Amino acid sequence: MNNILIMPMLLPILAGVILIFLRSYGRIQAWVGIGTMAGTAAIALYLLDNIQTEGILRLDFGGWSPPFGISFVADSFSVLLVLTTSIVTAICLLYSIFSTSKAQSTMYFYPTALFLVAGVNGSFLTGDLFNLFVCFEVMLLSSYVLLTLGGSRKQLREAIKYVTINIVSSWFFLVALAFLYGAIGTLNMAHLSARVAEAGQGPLLTTISIVFLIVFSLKAGLLLYYWLPGSYSAPPIVTSALFGALLTKVGVYALFRIFSLIFYHQPEITHTLIGIMAGLTLIGGSLGAVAYDDIRKIAAYNVVIAVGFMLVGLAVSSPTAIEGSMYYLIHDMVVKALLFLLIGTMISLTGTAQIGKMSGMMKNYPILGWSFFIAMLSLAGVPPLSGFIGKVLVSEGAIESGAYVLLALSLLSSLFILYSLLRIFKNTFWGETIISKEDQVPVKKGFLFPIVLLVFLTVAIGLGAETFSVYVIDAANTLSNPGIYIDAILQNAQQ
Repeated sequence: MNNILIMPMLLPILAGVILIFLRSYGRIQAWVGIGTMAGTAAIALYLLDNIQTEGILRLDFGGWSPPFGISFVADSFSVLLVLTTSIVTAICLLYSIFSTSKAQSTMYFYPTALFLVAGVNGSFLTGDLFNLFVCFEVMLLSSYVLLTLGGSRKQLREAIKYVTINIVSSWFFLVALAFLYGAIGTLNMAHLSARVAEAGQGPLLTTISIVFLIVFSLKAGLLLYYWLPGSYSAPPIVTSALFGALLTKVGVYALFRIFSLIFYHQPEITHTLIGIMAGLTLIGGSLGAVAYDDIRKIAAYNVVIAVGFMLVGLAVSSPTAIEGSMYYLIHDMVVKALLFLLIGTMISLTGTAQIGKMSGMMKNYPILGWSFFIAMLSLAGVPPLSGFIGKVLVSEGAIESGAYVLLALSLLSSLFILYSLLRIFKNTFWGETIISKEDQVPVKKGFLFPIVLLVFLTVAIGLGAETFSVYVIDAANTLSNPGIYIDAILQNAQQ
């Protein structure tokens, strides 16, 4: 049964290869992609249910037990993210049917998007650091292609920055892996955790852990985010939605996994650094979100704020705070996709991304306006929407741990999120409409349906938090107690 663990990565790869041969059939490519994501989501649901009864699942490739072979590991944390990735990607691909030009859809957009998801899911499921590097590279290579599809000057300019940053961070990743293997003699995460606990996290291992912190911070946009707003606002809107929902989350996932499972013995150094970086990220993201009039830039800076907020949970590292970060991570994947799709639709209807050139859209596009309003409340953490539970739990964890500065910055950042989005809502949806009845561009139902689906999801996550809390609590419990993960992986393994 455990062979099914490979399917969330294998299915998108197989479908992507098939789609390469269907290059001329854009619509067929889209539906195959959506079907693949639906199948992946069903597999993730099945795995999630099995984890609750059988515990953490493991697949040893070639029958080689850890730490000697390659392993895939499915716990509630990784599978919840695989499930959310699949659902969000399916909805984004549904939107792409109506928003992607024929030229773009026949330029390998759909196969590349599926390869991106394969890299993301592989990163969530791999049980060793070297394959985490490999999956990261699959994801990044796909993102390079998606970022440059279309070939506009702005895309190429941002791509140079994005590719350079990621090549440098990948080089640091390899250096850190080499030093870690030289010091400990293994790259299996569970084995690493056990060995580091036995040997103690001395100065060398703490230094290596800080290199990992820099690498994953670059990929997550934690403090080192200056490449992010330009890169996320340059490509077509579906690509921006996929980037906003998925890419930074892989970096956040890696930070949680590494610093809760392996390098958790010197929190006064590593977790204090994470806390400082999270605080500065909240400040920088908040200032950026209110500084621009370009709605795509505002959305990109909201991605930065969310990264800072989620990492406050890791800096605090109490069970309550980690549980809050889990809720917020899932919520943010859904709502960021929604925000970018809304903004893309607004730009396609008005032909501009500048706040000052839009007005009175509520009169012409009420469904769009109210969807934006719900997304805004959800991002600000207004109950009963999906952002509320995560914000309350992270704040509660910060109070329990006495992290009052981080608590204050987190709460202030919520006000900045609300202000930045309220400014868009007030200036673009309210006021006198500047579009006459004759000039009004009808909004395609194909645009609205995926948006309404995401609105439904953010409401459902908020109202149904009790229903899936069992999975989130299990994920937080595994992160807070490394022994659970180690026992599940190294049990009956060759030592």
